[in-house]
Amino acid sequence: MYVPDLIRVKRDGGVLGEEQIRALAAGIADGTVSDAQVGALAMAIVLNGMTTSERIALTGAMRDSGDVLDWSDSGLPGPALDKHSTGGVGDKVSLLLAPIVAACGGAVPMISGRGLGHTGGTLDKLESIPGYDTTPDPDKLRRAVASAGAAIVGQTARLAPADRRLYAIRDATGTVESIPLIVASILSKKLAAGLDALVMDVKVGSGAFLPGREQAEELARAIVEVAKPLGIAVHDHIIVGKDGHASLKGLKLI
Repeated sequence: MYVPDLIRVKRDGGVLGEEQIRALAAGIADGTVSDAQVGALAMAIVLNGMTTSERIALTGAMRDSGDVLDWSDSGLPGPALDKHSTGGVGDKVSLLLAPIVAACGGAVPMISGRGLGHTGGTLDKLESIPGYDTTPDPDKLRRAVASAGAAIVGQTARLAPADRRLYAIRDATGTVESIPLIVASILSKKLAAGLDALVMDVKVGSGAFLPGREQAEELARAIVEVAKPLGIAVHDHIIVGKDGHASLKGLKLI
């Protein structure tokens, strides 16, 4: 497939088919789609959006761009659990929650992200620790989670590699604030991690990527809409607190 033609389809408001999207995701992962082309595609998606079928296809293709972990025979101390926040200021939860969940009998294979926008991400903080390996191979990740109960790592060449590259280019090209791209990024990583259960935290406010309540609720609904066809049973209850903090809880793998 000729990549510029596919970019033109999205630039002009058209709809890409599943095989076209899979070809783009594979090219993003292996480098045959250039940085300029990835940035142009991301901008076209920001401007024109994606249909539900495109969002589902993109998320599935990004998940399948690398390995999908299977914990069934890994000797985990409990179910594979995780949380994900759409981000704000501080990244205050993951570094505390992962060991807490492990201490309660769960296992947390958390594939996290680097900073988007104005604040550093969880991985940026962990990489300041000498010797911390944020890109272990899957076997090393399995051993760490089975032994310690938790591991916080990033995408690698084998785990959601298409998202790893797209994530960085979105930050450099001003294309972070796109619901289809946010949904695909979040869910492709979590699906690749082979989770038994996932809790989503959708942030609202001036420090969030989506500052408006309506946008946050749209994102929560989009996560539900994409997660179900990809094998995640979703309890689509949205809680909006007095502080304007919206949460979508209960995304769970069957």
